[in-house]
Amino acid sequence: MQEAEGMRKPGMSRGRRSLLVVCTVAVVIHLVPLFLPRNEPEQQLAIARAMSTVPQRVPFLRPLKDDAKATTAELREAASLLIDGAPDEAHALVLEAERRGPGEVETQLLLARVCDVERMHRCVSAALSRAKSLAPGDARPDVLLAELQEKAGDVVGAAQSLEQAHGKAPEDVLIGLRYVNLLSATRRGADALAVLRTMEGRLPPARLLVEQGRVRSREGADEDAVKLFRAAVVDDPKLSVGHFELGLAWHRLGRLDAAEEALRQADRLDLSNPKALAALCAIQLKERRLDDARLTRMDLERRFSGQPELIRQSCSIP
Repeated sequence: MQEAEGMRKPGMSRGRRSLLVVCTVAVVIHLVPLFLPRNEPEQQLAIARAMSTVPQRVPFLRPLKDDAKATTAELREAASLLIDGAPDEAHALVLEAERRGPGEVETQLLLARVCDVERMHRCVSAALSRAKSLAPGDARPDVLLAELQEKAGDVVGAAQSLEQAHGKAPEDVLIGLRYVNLLSATRRGADALAVLRTMEGRLPPARLLVEQGRVRSREGADEDAVKLFRAAVVDDPKLSVGHFELGLAWHRLGRLDAAEEALRQADRLDLSNPKALAALCAIQLKERRLDDARLTRMDLERRFSGQPELIRQSCSIP
């Protein structure tokens, strides 16, 4: 018996040693990445993207300015990740991108955005001017200028800038639609409808009807707008935006039940978008239907708990 036990112990010791070796190797494999250099630009960017706040990103992105391996695209991405909370850091990064690639339009466009956040208006103008000179046929500088002008309340100026952009990229549907909206906002409905006619064949027919209806709504012609929105949802019953606009138009005409039906259908067709329920709650509050508004708010809170500000603004129960 003792002899058997003596033979078993060396075997057990060898087994333990083997297990220890395997565990040690596994630990080393997992620890190796921790000791690898972390100053590669793509690694720094990957870490920064995972951060939820700008202050957390700054220590990872600031060193890219002095990293010779960082490309201009990486410097621009780093600046974009900092622009909202650390515009001075973003400015330094984008200037370095400009130094390394002085002929890149994307850098000038980003510099204009950074300068706008910093309220450096001459810097914005200079960056946009350089972008236009670098690429005279590129519509993006005009689109960005229009965006900044509209944000500043200069809708007329924004429409003029979008006119330039649309002239450079007449086939771009998104630019065309933005131009239409600005024309409509400046009470140039006839011009807006004329632009929409040039988009036939490039926009789905139902969506074209919705855009025409929006123009007519802004002109105060809600009866005509309803006809266009109804034609749109007949053509494409699953077009959520068509039902949404129809609901708003019905409300302006005093057809509350029809408005609610259309907005609920819009919600059913796009469950990820809170706009239809938010609009419905706002209408119910305006009409003093407080019990209905409370039910709608409960639905909003249940489905869109991550958007408390939207719920507060559109559905604040007295």
